[in-house]
Amino acid sequence: MPPMKRPLRLLLAASAAAAAPAVADDAVFAACLTELRGEAPSRGVNTAAFDTLTQGLAPDMAVVGFLDAQPEFTTAIWDYMAGLVDEERVADGQAMLRKWAEVLAAVEARYGVDAATVVAVWGVESNYGRNFGKRPLLQSLATLSCFGRRQPFFRGEFFTTLQILKLGHVAPDRLTGSWAGAFGHTQFMPSTFMRLAVDFDGDGRRDLVDSVPDALASTANFLADAGWQAGRPWGIEVRLPEGFDPAQAGRRKRRTLDEWQAAGLARADGSPLPGGEETAGLILPAGPAGPAFLTLKNFDALFGYNAAESYALAIAHLADRLRGAPAGFHTPWPTDDPGLSRAERREVQQLLIARGHDIGEPDGVLGARTRRAIADLQRQLGQEPDGRAGRRLLDWLRNPD
Repeated sequence: MPPMKRPLRLLLAASAAAAAPAVADDAVFAACLTELRGEAPSRGVNTAAFDTLTQGLAPDMAVVGFLDAQPEFTTAIWDYMAGLVDEERVADGQAMLRKWAEVLAAVEARYGVDAATVVAVWGVESNYGRNFGKRPLLQSLATLSCFGRRQPFFRGEFFTTLQILKLGHVAPDRLTGSWAGAFGHTQFMPSTFMRLAVDFDGDGRRDLVDSVPDALASTANFLADAGWQAGRPWGIEVRLPEGFDPAQAGRRKRRTLDEWQAAGLARADGSPLPGGEETAGLILPAGPAGPAFLTLKNFDALFGYNAAESYALAIAHLADRLRGAPAGFHTPWPTDDPGLSRAERREVQQLLIARGHDIGEPDGVLGARTRRAIADLQRQLGQEPDGRAGRRLLDWLRNPD
């Protein structure tokens, strides 16, 4: 996935929504489209196709605001994990494993990536096809090609999108996605699509929007290309020895399992680590007081899909849950105010609405209006107005007296 998408995994789902859109300059956009039209033939798109596909295109300046927005706050790892790996997503994922068992078995046979991992990516990226994103890709990418930062990057994605449409892989009216251009069941950027998407259902098109088999196989192909090792774990939760220096941690600071064992690390339950010359990095998502993990090559493959350690850990843990692992980790998160599942976040929203706050429909997404309502309530209670919804807030809303 491209760099522009990656940081969003560290934020609440709608953190950029508060950004004020830039003001459109139609003359600048028209001149930019003319420039892009002249460049199109050298990018594999003839002028006639360019004219047809861009007819009536207007800028969507909101995406420039998202690009330049400063996040209001980053998400604590326990909030991030609680929202992405909850009982609802596990149950839905197990249903998808059953529904698509035959396809997933064929995918694993061809690419060597197990069904639980592929379905975990699907669940996190689009909630199993429920959340594709609603912005027309051509409009978003054309706008970002003409305004804001990183125009050369987005121009490449824009021309690749034109190629996808010209080749007929996805119908123009179905090509919607995120503001930055990711689309489909497992949210490929256009350039990633052209490089790694596959036609698994045999209809002659690589369609990540309307073909679940194509999307699942393409995801497995991505992970295989990133170095996925069939039959190997992603990592090991570990216990740190007393006095361990956290400066030794880092996904890229790899040591052999023998060396980690000699440094005093053990499995989280206290049993010995497996030995050997396989190398692993150590990550401490919440610092040395929280869960610790030795990460192996399959974790790096997940990291390659979306370059954030929190994202890779969510995929890895969801995949483990789909295989039957218990909720949570052996070592708890170092907080006295745990994060909330999506069902609990919807309950927070429902209780805020009952108190007269106008936040829209309760959807479990803690967007700007929900955070403002929480911050207002926190001020009334004499608390720091950080807009965060955690266990203590939910308990108070349930029993305010």
